[in-house]
Parts: sequence; C-alpha cells; structure tokens
Amino acid sequence: MPYEPPTHTVERSLRATSGAKIVAGVDEVGRGAWAGPVTVCAAVTGLRRAPEGLTDSKLLTPRRRTALAAELERWVTAYALGDASPQEIDELGMTAALRLAAVRALEGLPVRPDAVILDGKHDYLGSPWQVRTVIKGDQSCIAVAAASVIAKVRRDTLMAELEAGAYAAYGFDANAGYPSPVHKAALEELGPTPHHRLSWSYLDALPRWRHLKKVRLSAEAAALESGGQLGFDF
Repeated sequence: MPYEPPTHTVERSLRATSGAKIVAGVDEVGRGAWAGPVTVCAAVTGLRRAPEGLTDSKLLTPRRRTALAAELERWVTAYALGDASPQEIDELGMTAALRLAAVRALEGLPVRPDAVILDGKHDYLGSPWQVRTVIKGDQSCIAVAAASVIAKVRRDTLMAELEAGAYAAYGFDANAGYPSPVHKAALEELGPTPHHRLSWSYLDALPRWRHLKKVRLSAEAAALESGGQLGFDF
C-alpha cells in the first residue's frame, strides 16, 4: 500500500517556534504485550534526508524492518533505548512505566535534546521535557519513524532470545509477547513466566493461575508512597 514518506516538518516547526537545536523523536513498542518490557527509543536525526522506505515499523515486513534498523543505527545522529521491566509495569502502571523507559532513553543520548517529538496524543513525559505530541508521528516524522523501527527490532530480538531459551512453548519469536493463540495456550498449561506482566487482565481468563494476579495501589496511594505523582493507565 502506498504511503506518504515522513518529513522534518514538525522538527522544523519546533526549531522555528522554540529555538530548539536538538530535537529527538521518541516512540515505544510493547505497550499492549502480555510479556516482556516496554521499550522506548529516542532518535536524533538532524535534517538529513531519510533512508529510502522509512515509515512506521508496523507497515514494514520483518525482513525489511530488520535491514532498515541496521541502516538507521548507522544513519541517525544519535539514538538510545530505555526499557521498563514487567515488574516495573506491574508496580507503576503503564503510563508511569512509559515515562520511566522514555527518560532512560533520553538520558542515554550523548546530548540532552532541547525538544521531543512524541508519537501519539498522550504526553506521558511531561515536565521538564519540552514535548510536541503528534498522532501517527511514526508515519509522518522522520525522527519518530526511525525510533519506531529501531525500538521494534530491538524488542523483537530480545523476545526471540527468550524463545530460544526455556520459554519456547510461548512462541515469543513469533508473537513478541503479544496475545496469540499459541501464547494463550502456553499460559493456560504452564502459567506465566518471570517475563509476564502479572497485573494484566489476561490472568482473569486463566482460573488456574488467577491467584498470581497483582493488584496495584490506587494512583493516589502510589503517589503518596512514592512521594510523587503517578499517571493513570490507558
């Protein structure tokens, strides 16, 4: 299916309106999975022409995505990845876990960006970062699209490595920890692994393992316990 290639339009706008010189594109993968981390990539591309075929990682075949990720890792000015573990997701909720992973990625860059283009409509980063949210930014913004591809390939590789170990029955090499018939069948028979999110609702449909489900503190109680303010799940 034909698609419009991403551009630097949003980045140029941020540079013109805010004086930002270094702009990072940020995207995540793994939000809806039952197992594995949520992974965020922050990529800085400057205003150079993007590699041919760059777009949202979900629109690419696995082979093309893998090849493009290797090219992008050499092409970008800088990139860094951050993860939030299943245990951190269970403890904090997805919104706060996304922020944790994104901050880890942004702080992993060699230079702190002046502004961030965040894929989607929800700003889960907040202060002190200067954020511009862009719906479908992984299709329209070059830096976000680059982050999308790198994050997807890195997380898929991590999940495939789990498949090669003790968790072959779960099909992580094919489903990357997301819902699938193979994954559900393995959960029903074997139960969750240490890589599964135990606060997720999939456990409600597994009577044999339902007792393992973790219930998070309310947002208010969690904020009081942590001394800060946590976001809500969405």
